[in-house]
Amino acid sequence: MPWARLSGSPRVDVAIDMGNPFLNLTVDGFLKIGTVAATRALAEDTYHIIQKGNISSHDFEKTLKKMCKEGAYWGTVAGVYVGLEYGVERIRGTRDWKNAMIGGAVTGALVSAASNHKKDKIAIDAITGAAIATAAEFINYLT
Repeated sequence: MPWARLSGSPRVDVAIDMGNPFLNLTVDGFLKIGTVAATRALAEDTYHIIQKGNISSHDFEKTLKKMCKEGAYWGTVAGVYVGLEYGVERIRGTRDWKNAMIGGAVTGALVSAASNHKKDKIAIDAITGAAIATAAEFINYLT
C-alpha cells in the first residue's frame, strides 16, 4: 500500500504481527481507520459541547459511546476492504487498480446488505464503493 502524507505531519506506525499478512493488513486497516473515526466523533461532540456551554457526565458518556460505535463501524469497513483488496491481489497475482475496484465493490455490497437494504440499494452501494476505491487508487498513483 503506497504511503502519502502531508509535509511536516508526524508519521505514526504501529506494527501488530498476527502471523499472517492478510490478518496483519486487516487489523492495521481496522486500527488506523477506527482511530480516525473515533477522533472525528470526539471532535464533533466537543464542538457541540462547546456550543452548549457546559458538559455533564451524560454528555461524556454519550461521546464515549459514539466514539466506540463509530470507531468499530468504520474500522470494520476498512478492515473488510483492506482484507478483500489483499485477497483479490493474491488470487489475481497482480497489484493494480482492479483489486481496489473489486474490493470496494464487495465491501460496499456487504456493508449495504448488512444494513438490511434492498437489492437495488445494495447494487448502488457496490458501484459507489468500487468508484471511491478506484478513484483513491488512481490518486495514490498520481502522488
